[in-house]
Amino acid sequence: MPKPYMMPAEWRPHSRCWMAWPSNPAIWSHGLDAAYNVFAGVVRAILEFEPVTLLVRPQDRARARALCGDQVTYLEFELDDSWMRDFGPTFVLGEQGLAGVNWRFNGWGKYPHANDQAVARYVLDHLGLPCIDAPLVLEGGSIHVDGEGTVLTTEQCLLHPNRNPHMDKQQIEAQVLAHLGAEKMIWLKRGIKDDDTDGHVDELACFVAPGVALALVGSDSGDVDYAPLQENLRILREATDARGRKLDVFTLEQPQIAYNGDRRLSQSYINFYIANGGIVAPAFGDRARDDRARAVLAELFPRRRVVQVPTHELAYGGGNIHCITQQQPEPEVFAGGEA
Repeated sequence: MPKPYMMPAEWRPHSRCWMAWPSNPAIWSHGLDAAYNVFAGVVRAILEFEPVTLLVRPQDRARARALCGDQVTYLEFELDDSWMRDFGPTFVLGEQGLAGVNWRFNGWGKYPHANDQAVARYVLDHLGLPCIDAPLVLEGGSIHVDGEGTVLTTEQCLLHPNRNPHMDKQQIEAQVLAHLGAEKMIWLKRGIKDDDTDGHVDELACFVAPGVALALVGSDSGDVDYAPLQENLRILREATDARGRKLDVFTLEQPQIAYNGDRRLSQSYINFYIANGGIVAPAFGDRARDDRARAVLAELFPRRRVVQVPTHELAYGGGNIHCITQQQPEPEVFAGGEA
């Protein structure tokens, strides 16, 4: 019998990166033009390392092409918006080849999603790949894997009543592990204040190599995010992965706090994309903290070139670089490997 599918680590080789062009003016406080410009900067940065396929509404194709260039592959699709990590397929690999998990997408339990919930199946049909329909609501930004059997997530998100109120923690864990070909979940507690995703883990922590994790921390003990981030850090430091290893945990400090009206922007240096030979990471305009984040990433990924893109504008939409990207792994790569 062939081995089950499993999700490889993000640092494994990619065939390409999938993205979706911003489409909903209601969520971009400074307008779609501002979102387009920052988004195009991310596209161009990723193109330095790997191909990009961009979903775009027919009426937006010319503008997207003018900003992103002719190297991009454009596919027309009537989008709700741009969060490909959350509504795109989660690619998985097995001895039988590449496939994709089609999680149920409900717009984070609060936003229109009729078009975006069809993206995963559309992408997989376009590629001619098997589509594995999962029986639970889940967004790709709520999980992160080491490719060796371990999944990171948060209780705030996966146990939120607007996702799967009919399922308990054990049932949700069993479904996630089964669809990712994993063996162990590490459950962090909660995310940062005013995070519209209800605590997606890709704002909080990630694996950077087998047995090595990176966590977001705060420096102000009086800040509302300080204690929850310290609790997540403690959980990571006390955890073992699916292979029984104690994790070696590094940290990145939060960016300087910023607001959109009375709501805090969800800003995190953890929300970067691991590309072929590169790290495409956010910068928020605080030179000292941006430089420190770049230095940490360069140390953790010595064989990759770190490219920072000013992405403060993406935070006004509710996410950042990792949220708008989805890697398609090379089909011949099954699992394992170093960063």
